[in-house]
Amino acid sequence: MMVAGIGSRKGVRVEDVLAAIETALEAHGLAMTALSALATATLKKDEEAIPAAGRALRLPAIVVDDSALQAASPETLSHSDLSQDLAGTPSVSEASALAVAGKGARLLGPRTVLGPVTCAIAISGDAP
Repeated sequence: MMVAGIGSRKGVRVEDVLAAIETALEAHGLAMTALSALATATLKKDEEAIPAAGRALRLPAIVVDDSALQAASPETLSHSDLSQDLAGTPSVSEASALAVAGKGARLLGPRTVLGPVTCAIAISGDAP
């Protein structure tokens, strides 16, 4: 399973989210079709652009509960003081991607920041 974790500022546009996902995937030589799901934190559950991006890509947009986000946090590669203060994790995009990708998941690299959106790509332990 390959998951794009999304973090964002308030009020982002779906185009911003899609561009960040595309940029993150391109950084790893991957296509949009490689994705299994999008993920974000409970803090972002009302940020309409994230589920709208999921609908545009025909992928589920999964909201990660706080306990799963915390459990994945030690595996993040990036640190944002704002993310830590607001969501309790050093990186919303990285922790949410890891949480949804599941046990043994790993990040392909640190999150990509594109304007108001961050995107991190995680793969499950059984993915190539």
